Amino acid sequence: MKIILVDDEKKFVNMLAKRLSLRKLNADVAYSGEEAVEKAARIPYDLAVLDLKMPGISGFALKRKLLEMLPEIKLIFVTGHGAIDKNGNHDHSDDIFLAKPLNIDTLIKTIHQTIHPDKQ
Repeated sequence: MKIILVDDEKKFVNMLAKRLSLRKLNADVAYSGEEAVEKAARIPYDLAVLDLKMPGISGFALKRKLLEMLPEIKLIFVTGHGAIDKNGNHDHSDDIFLAKPLNIDTLIKTIHQTIHPDKQ
């Protein structure tokens, strides 16, 4: 499974990558949406964990770009920016959101559920 973590908070995303690695999930890191697009052009990622609010390309804009490039990619959003509207008032109601501070066990469970939904 090829994973990319995208977040402009370098310490957060580097620590997240290390913690996933300790659990046998290796992930590439990108510090911006632009860098993620560059990496996705070279590597066929299975899953992206995206920060919702980033300078430049936002998480939702990055979602659209990644899906154009990799139609089968699965996406998980993380955010530290308050409540997330899940009432279907936007076109993101089917997206998966996790709040910061991120619980690593919750993330790993969500990754496995997202990649292998039939193994519930």
